[in-house]
Amino acid sequence: MNIADLRKSYEKAELSESASHADPVQQFDRWLQEAISSEVPEPNAMTVATVGPDLRPSTRVVLIKGFDTQGIVWYTNYASRKGRELAGNPFAALQFHWVELERVVRIEGVVERVSDAESDAYFKSRPLDSRIGAWASPQSDVIDSRAVLVANAARFGAQFLLNPPRPPHWGGYRLKAERWEFWQGRKSRLHDRLRYTTQADGTWLRERLAP
Repeated sequence: MNIADLRKSYEKAELSESASHADPVQQFDRWLQEAISSEVPEPNAMTVATVGPDLRPSTRVVLIKGFDTQGIVWYTNYASRKGRELAGNPFAALQFHWVELERVVRIEGVVERVSDAESDAYFKSRPLDSRIGAWASPQSDVIDSRAVLVANAARFGAQFLLNPPRPPHWGGYRLKAERWEFWQGRKSRLHDRLRYTTQADGTWLRERLAP
């Protein structure tokens, strides 16, 4: 099959100014809850895009762990490639793609680390094997084989038993949104796109974009 011939008509819903929330955080909450209730696969999965010192962008998929008016939160290894890139350039973009609902949400803004207290609290809530894994994986580093990870996990498991502390190189990030875009697929490729941009007075400007 020629991939250029793969097409789909988007006809499940629409996104109008009158039906959308004036606050993008509230609109995101509405769509996220609908994605969860619709049982789409991993509704909490999002792509994170960062830019390195060579100005080359890179992406990876992580899981959202919280959001409010202060921003979008996820947790990872600070020494990973994305951690190093965020240390040099704190601007990033996020994207959610709920294929079954024919919806995409894009968010752009500046990223900062969450507090140690927030990272500690979330780390303690993780399953034991995930906490050990945070110690075992030198994320983004080259390793000889999977045996390195298995050996590291065994070593740290024996060292920390049931109470591994949060590694100093692991914790949370918060993207403080400056721009949101909500995309709803529509028939004939005339998709709905609403963009929210933060204003100097703290309010949001909502605009429709051509698809």
